[in-house]
Amino acid sequence: MSLPDDGTLTFETQRPRLVRLAYRMLGSVAEAEDVVQDAWLRWQQADRTAVDTPAAFLSRIVTRLCLDVMKSARSRRETYVGSWLPEPMIEEPDEMDQDDLTLTLMLVLERLSPLERAAFLLHDVFGVPLDEVAATVEREPAAVRQLAARARKHVQDSRPRFPVARDEGSRIAEAFFVATRSGDTNALRSILAQNVVIRSDGGGKVLAFLNPIVGLERVLRLYEGLSRKLGIKKSDTFEPMRIDGLPGYVSFERDNVFQTTAFAIEDGKITEIYITRNPDKLRHVAEALNVSGSPETRH
Repeated sequence: MSLPDDGTLTFETQRPRLVRLAYRMLGSVAEAEDVVQDAWLRWQQADRTAVDTPAAFLSRIVTRLCLDVMKSARSRRETYVGSWLPEPMIEEPDEMDQDDLTLTLMLVLERLSPLERAAFLLHDVFGVPLDEVAATVEREPAAVRQLAARARKHVQDSRPRFPVARDEGSRIAEAFFVATRSGDTNALRSILAQNVVIRSDGGGKVLAFLNPIVGLERVLRLYEGLSRKLGIKKSDTFEPMRIDGLPGYVSFERDNVFQTTAFAIEDGKITEIYITRNPDKLRHVAEALNVSGSPETRH
Protein backbone atom coordinates (compact mmCIF):
# COMPACT_ATOMS: atom_id res chain seq x y z
CA MET A 1 0.00 0.00 0.00
CA SER A 2 1.44 3.33 -1.06
CA LEU A 3 1.62 6.15 1.47
CA PRO A 4 -0.38 9.35 0.77
CA ASP A 5 1.64 12.21 -0.68
CA ASP A 6 2.04 15.57 1.03
CA GLY A 7 -0.81 17.09 -0.98
CA THR A 8 -3.20 14.38 0.16
CA LEU A 9 -2.12 14.72 3.78
CA THR A 10 -2.55 18.48 3.61
CA PHE A 11 -6.06 18.18 2.21
CA GLU A 12 -7.16 15.48 4.65
CA THR A 13 -5.94 17.62 7.54
CA GLN A 14 -8.17 20.43 6.29
CA ARG A 15 -11.16 18.26 5.32
CA PRO A 16 -13.12 18.43 8.64
CA ARG A 17 -12.87 22.23 8.69
CA LEU A 18 -13.85 22.46 5.02
CA VAL A 19 -16.89 20.22 5.51
CA ARG A 20 -17.95 22.32 8.49
CA LEU A 21 -17.55 25.54 6.47
CA ALA A 22 -19.54 24.12 3.55
CA TYR A 23 -22.25 22.82 5.88
CA ARG A 24 -22.61 26.21 7.58
CA MET A 25 -22.87 27.82 4.13
CA LEU A 26 -25.39 25.36 2.68
CA GLY A 27 -27.29 23.78 5.58
CA SER A 28 -26.85 20.39 3.93
CA VAL A 29 -24.37 17.72 4.95
CA ALA A 30 -24.70 15.88 1.64
CA GLU A 31 -24.12 19.03 -0.42
CA ALA A 32 -21.23 20.04 1.84
CA GLU A 33 -19.51 16.70 1.27
CA ASP A 34 -20.06 17.01 -2.49
CA VAL A 35 -18.52 20.51 -2.47
CA VAL A 36 -15.49 19.34 -0.53
CA GLN A 37 -15.03 16.42 -2.91
CA ASP A 38 -15.11 18.87 -5.81
CA ALA A 39 -12.54 20.99 -3.96
CA TRP A 40 -10.34 17.90 -3.63
CA LEU A 41 -10.40 17.40 -7.40
CA ARG A 42 -9.41 21.03 -7.92
CA TRP A 43 -6.66 20.71 -5.32
CA GLN A 44 -5.22 17.76 -7.22
CA GLN A 45 -5.14 19.79 -10.43
CA ALA A 46 -3.68 22.94 -8.83
CA ASP A 47 -0.04 24.01 -8.97
CA ARG A 48 0.54 23.48 -5.25
CA THR A 49 4.07 24.88 -5.41
CA ALA A 50 2.45 28.30 -5.94
CA VAL A 51 0.18 27.95 -2.88
CA ASP A 52 1.63 29.70 0.17
CA THR A 53 -1.21 28.91 2.56
CA PRO A 54 -3.17 25.73 1.73
CA ALA A 55 -5.86 26.42 4.36
CA ALA A 56 -6.69 29.82 2.84
CA PHE A 57 -6.50 28.46 -0.70
CA LEU A 58 -8.89 25.60 0.08
CA SER A 59 -11.30 27.83 2.01
CA ARG A 60 -11.46 30.09 -1.03
CA ILE A 61 -12.27 27.18 -3.34
CA VAL A 62 -14.95 25.78 -1.01
CA THR A 63 -16.59 29.17 -0.44
CA ARG A 64 -16.82 29.93 -4.14
CA LEU A 65 -18.24 26.48 -4.87
CA CYS A 66 -20.82 27.00 -2.10
CA LEU A 67 -21.86 30.36 -3.54
CA ASP A 68 -22.52 28.62 -6.85
CA VAL A 69 -24.56 25.89 -5.16
CA MET A 70 -26.59 28.44 -3.21
CA LYS A 71 -27.96 29.95 -6.41
CA SER A 72 -29.79 26.75 -7.30
CA ALA A 73 -30.54 25.83 -3.65
CA ARG A 74 -32.57 29.00 -3.13
CA SER A 75 -34.78 28.29 -6.12
CA ARG A 76 -35.35 24.70 -4.92
CA ARG A 77 -36.44 25.91 -1.48
CA GLU A 78 -39.07 28.15 -3.04
CA THR A 79 -40.92 24.97 -4.11
CA TYR A 80 -40.07 22.94 -0.99
CA VAL A 81 -43.09 21.22 0.59
CA GLY A 82 -43.66 22.52 4.12
CA SER A 83 -41.07 24.03 6.45
CA TRP A 84 -37.42 23.80 5.44
CA LEU A 85 -34.86 23.03 8.15
CA PRO A 86 -31.10 22.54 7.81
CA GLU A 87 -30.00 18.92 7.82
CA PRO A 88 -29.44 17.99 11.46
CA MET A 89 -25.81 17.65 12.47
CA ILE A 90 -25.29 15.19 15.32
CA GLU A 91 -22.42 16.34 17.52
CA GLU A 92 -19.82 13.90 18.75
CA PRO A 93 -18.33 14.70 22.19
CA ASP A 94 -14.97 15.73 20.69
CA GLU A 95 -16.70 18.01 18.16
CA MET A 96 -18.75 20.05 20.60
CA ASP A 97 -18.23 23.78 20.92
CA GLN A 98 -16.20 24.09 17.70
CA ASP A 99 -18.37 27.09 16.97
CA ASP A 100 -21.46 28.49 18.63
CA LEU A 101 -23.81 28.38 15.64
CA THR A 102 -26.95 26.52 16.66
CA LEU A 103 -29.75 25.25 14.46
CA THR A 104 -31.71 28.38 15.40
CA LEU A 105 -28.89 30.59 14.15
CA MET A 106 -28.54 28.48 11.00
CA LEU A 107 -32.11 29.50 10.17
CA VAL A 108 -31.13 33.13 10.74
CA LEU A 109 -28.28 32.69 8.26
CA GLU A 110 -30.86 31.53 5.69
CA ARG A 111 -32.28 35.06 5.70
CA LEU A 112 -28.94 36.60 4.75
CA SER A 113 -27.70 37.13 1.23
CA PRO A 114 -25.11 34.56 0.09
CA LEU A 115 -22.32 37.15 0.34
CA GLU A 116 -23.39 38.26 3.83
CA ARG A 117 -23.43 34.65 4.93
CA ALA A 118 -19.99 33.99 3.45
CA ALA A 119 -18.48 37.14 4.97
CA PHE A 120 -19.87 36.38 8.43
CA LEU A 121 -18.90 32.72 8.46
CA LEU A 122 -15.40 33.23 7.13
CA HIS A 123 -14.53 36.24 9.28
CA ASP A 124 -16.54 35.85 12.50
CA VAL A 125 -16.79 32.06 12.77
CA PHE A 126 -13.71 30.68 11.01
CA GLY A 127 -11.38 33.57 11.79
CA VAL A 128 -10.32 34.34 8.22
CA PRO A 129 -8.66 37.79 7.94
CA LEU A 130 -10.81 40.44 6.30
CA ASP A 131 -8.47 40.94 3.34
CA GLU A 132 -8.59 37.21 2.60
CA VAL A 133 -12.39 37.20 2.83
CA ALA A 134 -12.48 40.10 0.38
CA ALA A 135 -10.27 38.18 -2.06
CA THR A 136 -12.44 35.08 -1.67
CA VAL A 137 -15.73 36.81 -2.49
CA GLU A 138 -14.08 39.22 -4.92
CA ARG A 139 -15.21 42.39 -3.17
CA GLU A 140 -13.40 45.36 -1.66
CA PRO A 141 -12.48 45.00 2.06
CA ALA A 142 -14.74 47.93 2.99
CA ALA A 143 -17.71 46.25 1.31
CA VAL A 144 -16.94 42.96 3.04
CA ARG A 145 -16.75 44.74 6.39
CA GLN A 146 -20.28 46.06 5.81
CA LEU A 147 -21.51 42.62 4.74
CA ALA A 148 -20.14 41.03 7.90
CA ALA A 149 -21.51 43.80 10.11
CA ARG A 150 -25.05 43.42 8.72
CA ALA A 151 -24.91 39.67 9.16
CA ARG A 152 -23.48 40.00 12.67
CA LYS A 153 -26.40 42.19 13.74
CA HIS A 154 -28.96 39.63 12.53
CA VAL A 155 -27.17 36.83 14.36
CA GLN A 156 -26.62 38.78 17.59
CA ASP A 157 -30.28 39.74 17.73
CA SER A 158 -31.20 36.05 17.61
CA ARG A 159 -28.71 34.65 20.12
CA PRO A 160 -30.23 33.40 23.39
CA ARG A 161 -29.51 35.73 26.31
CA PHE A 162 -28.61 32.85 28.62
CA PRO A 163 -27.51 29.65 26.84
CA VAL A 164 -28.92 26.57 28.53
CA ALA A 165 -26.52 24.22 30.33
CA ARG A 166 -26.11 20.81 28.71
CA ASP A 167 -27.51 18.84 31.67
CA GLU A 168 -30.52 21.14 31.91
CA GLY A 169 -31.14 20.87 28.17
CA SER A 170 -31.01 17.07 28.32
CA ARG A 171 -33.43 17.02 31.26
CA ILE A 172 -35.95 19.22 29.44
CA ALA A 173 -35.63 17.21 26.21
CA GLU A 174 -36.39 13.97 28.06
CA ALA A 175 -39.26 15.60 29.95
CA PHE A 176 -40.76 16.70 26.62
CA PHE A 177 -40.47 13.19 25.18
CA VAL A 178 -42.13 11.58 28.20
CA ALA A 179 -44.91 14.19 28.43
CA THR A 180 -45.83 14.02 24.75
CA ARG A 181 -45.96 10.21 24.83
CA SER A 182 -48.00 10.02 28.01
CA GLY A 183 -50.33 12.90 27.19
CA ASP A 184 -49.40 14.68 30.42
CA THR A 185 -50.61 18.17 29.51
CA ASN A 186 -49.62 19.69 32.84
CA ALA A 187 -46.05 18.42 32.56
CA LEU A 188 -45.85 19.69 29.00
CA ARG A 189 -47.25 23.07 29.98
CA SER A 190 -44.53 23.43 32.62
CA ILE A 191 -41.70 23.25 30.06
CA LEU A 192 -43.18 25.15 27.10
CA ALA A 193 -43.02 28.93 26.61
CA GLN A 194 -46.18 30.87 25.82
CA ASN A 195 -44.88 31.68 22.33
CA VAL A 196 -43.51 28.19 21.57
CA VAL A 197 -43.25 27.29 17.87
CA ILE A 198 -43.01 23.86 16.23
CA ARG A 199 -41.32 23.58 12.84
CA SER A 200 -41.53 20.18 11.18
CA ASP A 201 -39.63 19.22 8.01
CA GLY A 202 -40.95 16.25 6.06
CA GLY A 203 -40.09 17.55 2.61
CA GLY A 204 -43.29 16.05 1.20
CA LYS A 205 -41.80 12.58 1.71
CA VAL A 206 -43.40 11.73 5.08
CA LEU A 207 -46.18 13.15 7.25
CA ALA A 208 -45.21 16.46 8.86
CA PHE A 209 -46.81 19.78 9.79
CA LEU A 210 -46.85 21.87 6.62
CA ASN A 211 -46.91 25.15 8.55
CA PRO A 212 -45.40 26.17 11.88
CA ILE A 213 -47.58 25.50 14.94
CA VAL A 214 -47.48 28.66 17.05
CA GLY A 215 -48.55 29.23 20.65
CA LEU A 216 -48.74 27.20 23.84
CA GLU A 217 -52.43 26.28 23.69
CA ARG A 218 -52.25 25.09 20.07
CA VAL A 219 -49.20 22.96 20.81
CA LEU A 220 -50.83 21.46 23.90
CA ARG A 221 -53.98 20.57 21.97
CA LEU A 222 -51.87 19.05 19.22
CA TYR A 223 -49.96 16.69 21.50
CA GLU A 224 -52.99 15.90 23.61
CA GLY A 225 -54.79 14.79 20.47
CA LEU A 226 -51.86 12.77 19.20
CA SER A 227 -51.45 11.01 22.55
CA ARG A 228 -55.17 10.22 22.76
CA LYS A 229 -55.22 8.92 19.21
CA LEU A 230 -51.94 7.00 19.14
CA GLY A 231 -50.86 6.35 22.72
CA ILE A 232 -47.44 4.92 23.56
CA LYS A 233 -45.99 2.06 21.56
CA LYS A 234 -42.92 -0.03 22.20
CA SER A 235 -41.47 1.16 18.91
CA ASP A 236 -41.08 4.66 20.38
CA THR A 237 -37.48 5.36 21.32
CA PHE A 238 -35.55 8.14 23.00
CA GLU A 239 -31.85 8.60 22.19
CA PRO A 240 -30.55 11.89 23.67
CA MET A 241 -28.25 13.85 21.37
CA ARG A 242 -26.84 17.32 20.79
CA ILE A 243 -28.17 18.47 17.42
CA ASP A 244 -26.52 21.53 15.91
CA GLY A 245 -25.61 22.84 19.33
CA LEU A 246 -29.10 22.31 20.76
CA PRO A 247 -30.42 19.69 23.18
CA GLY A 248 -32.57 17.09 21.52
CA TYR A 249 -33.00 13.44 20.67
CA VAL A 250 -33.23 10.91 17.88
CA SER A 251 -36.27 8.66 17.80
CA PHE A 252 -38.25 6.13 15.83
CA GLU A 253 -41.86 7.22 15.73
CA ARG A 254 -45.08 5.23 15.65
CA ASP A 255 -45.14 5.01 11.87
CA ASN A 256 -41.54 3.73 11.96
CA VAL A 257 -40.25 7.08 10.72
CA PHE A 258 -36.79 7.98 11.95
CA GLN A 259 -36.60 11.61 13.11
CA THR A 260 -34.60 14.15 15.08
CA THR A 261 -36.09 16.65 17.50
CA ALA A 262 -34.13 19.67 18.76
CA PHE A 263 -35.08 22.45 21.17
CA ALA A 264 -34.29 26.12 21.63
CA ILE A 265 -34.64 26.85 25.34
CA GLU A 266 -34.72 30.15 27.23
CA ASP A 267 -35.31 30.69 30.94
CA GLY A 268 -36.01 27.00 31.41
CA LYS A 269 -38.78 26.94 28.75
CA ILE A 270 -38.83 25.49 25.25
CA THR A 271 -39.33 28.31 22.72
CA GLU A 272 -38.69 26.43 19.46
CA ILE A 273 -39.13 22.77 18.52
CA TYR A 274 -37.39 21.60 15.35
CA ILE A 275 -38.50 18.23 14.00
CA THR A 276 -36.74 16.76 10.97
CA ARG A 277 -38.48 13.78 9.36
CA ASN A 278 -37.44 14.08 5.70
CA PRO A 279 -35.55 10.80 5.12
CA ASP A 280 -33.25 12.47 2.59
CA LYS A 281 -31.94 14.72 5.39
CA LEU A 282 -31.41 11.89 7.87
CA ARG A 283 -29.22 9.46 5.94
CA HIS A 284 -25.98 10.70 7.48
CA VAL A 285 -27.56 10.58 10.96
CA ALA A 286 -28.60 6.96 10.41
CA GLU A 287 -25.11 6.11 9.19
CA ALA A 288 -23.47 7.85 12.14
CA LEU A 289 -25.66 5.97 14.62
CA ASN A 290 -25.45 2.71 12.66
CA VAL A 291 -29.23 2.51 12.43
CA SER A 292 -30.52 -0.52 10.57
CA GLY A 293 -33.33 -3.03 10.89
CA SER A 294 -36.25 -2.59 13.25
CA PRO A 295 -36.03 -0.04 16.01
CA GLU A 296 -35.91 -1.25 19.56
CA THR A 297 -37.00 0.50 22.72
CA ARG A 298 -34.11 2.17 24.57
CA HIS A 299 -35.99 4.38 26.97
